Amino acid sequence: MRPPEPPHLLGLSRRLRQIRVMTGKELRQLVRDRALLIFIVYSFTLHMFVAAGSEASDLRDARFLVRDLDRTPASRELVSRFLPPHYRPAGEVAHPGEALDRLDRGTAVMLLEIPEGFSRTIDEGVEPATVQLLVDTSSANTGYLASAYSARIAARYGAERAQENLARAGAVREQLPGIESRDRVWFNATLDEKWFSTISELLTMITVSCILLPAAALVREKERGTIEQLLVSPLTPFQVMFPKVLAMIVVTLFGSAVAYFGILLPVYGVPARGSLLLFFGVTALYAFANAGLGLLAATFTRRTAQVGMLMLLTVMPIIMLSGIRAPLESMPGWLQAAIWFSPLRHFLEVGYGILLRGAGVAELSDSIAVIAALGAVLFTAGLLRFRRQLG
Repeated sequence: MRPPEPPHLLGLSRRLRQIRVMTGKELRQLVRDRALLIFIVYSFTLHMFVAAGSEASDLRDARFLVRDLDRTPASRELVSRFLPPHYRPAGEVAHPGEALDRLDRGTAVMLLEIPEGFSRTIDEGVEPATVQLLVDTSSANTGYLASAYSARIAARYGAERAQENLARAGAVREQLPGIESRDRVWFNATLDEKWFSTISELLTMITVSCILLPAAALVREKERGTIEQLLVSPLTPFQVMFPKVLAMIVVTLFGSAVAYFGILLPVYGVPARGSLLLFFGVTALYAFANAGLGLLAATFTRRTAQVGMLMLLTVMPIIMLSGIRAPLESMPGWLQAAIWFSPLRHFLEVGYGILLRGAGVAELSDSIAVIAALGAVLFTAGLLRFRRQLG
C-alpha cells in the first residue's frame, strides 16, 4: 500500500491540475472565437506572403527622362548606363517645362539633362564635365536612392573616361593608381530582401498576438461576467491569469512553427543557421513577457472595443520604434533609452541573430536576460493590478 503524499505535495499537485484545466479552457475558448482564430491563422500564414511581396527597400523601376543637348556617342553611352531593374526609361523631352510638368504629375522620378559640349569637355580633360539631375523627392526614400545610384553611375563613367584619356596620352592603364572595392556580404550574401521582410513580419506578428490574445481573453471574461465566477471559485488571481499566458504561449509557438516550417523555409528559403530549439525557447519567453503587457493593459479596460484602441496605442509605437522600420541609431538618444524597455527591441537581436547569423546563447545572453526580466516585471505588475482591481 502506497504511503499518503505529504500535504504540501497534495496542494501543489492540486494547483498544477487547476492550472492545466484552466489552460485547456482558454485554448477551447480561443478555438470557439472565430474572429481571433481567423486573425491567428492569417497572421502566421497569409501575412507572410503579403510581407514578402511588399515593396522592397532598394530602387526598382525608377522612371527617368532624358534631355540630351549634346547628342554624341559619349552622351548616349552615359544614358545607357541607367539600366533595369533600377531604372526604366520614360522617353526624351525637348523643353525643361515638359520635364518639370511630368515630374509634377508623377509620371517620372527624375530628369537627366546633358549639356551641349559634354563630349568635347570630356575629351579635352581640362575642366570637369557636368550634367544636371533633377529628382522628385516627394517620396524621400525613392528620391534618395535614385540620386545615390545616379551619382555612382556618373562617378564610374567619369573614372573610365579619365583612364581612357590617360591611355591616349601614353600612360599604361595597368600602372595607373586606383582604388578597387571588393565587397563581401555576410549572412545574406545575395541581399535577398524577402529574408529580412518575412522574419521581420514573423517577429511583428508574434508581438501583436502575444499582447492582443491574452488581453482579449481577460476582457472577454469581464464582458460575460465569468470573471466574478472564477474569483469566487477556489482559484487565486495567479491561477486565473497564468493559464491565459500559458495558452497564448502555446498558440504563439504553434503559429511560429507553422510560419517558419510552412512558409519561410520551403517557400523563401529563409535559413536557420542557429539552433531552432533556442529560437523557439526564447520565443516562449518573449511570449510570456508580452502576455504580461497584454494582461496589464486589459486591467484598464472592460470592453473589447477598448482593448482594440488600447492595443493601437501600445503596439504601434513598440513596433515602429523597435528597429524594424528604421535603425535605432537614427533615433534621438532619449528615445533609444526608452525603447530599451521594450521586449521587442531585444527579441529582434535574438531572432536575426539565431536565424541569420547563427548566434548562440553566449552571444545573446544579455538580450535573453533582459527579456526575462521585463517579462517578470510586466506579469507581476499585471497580476498586482488585477488583484487590486478584482481581488
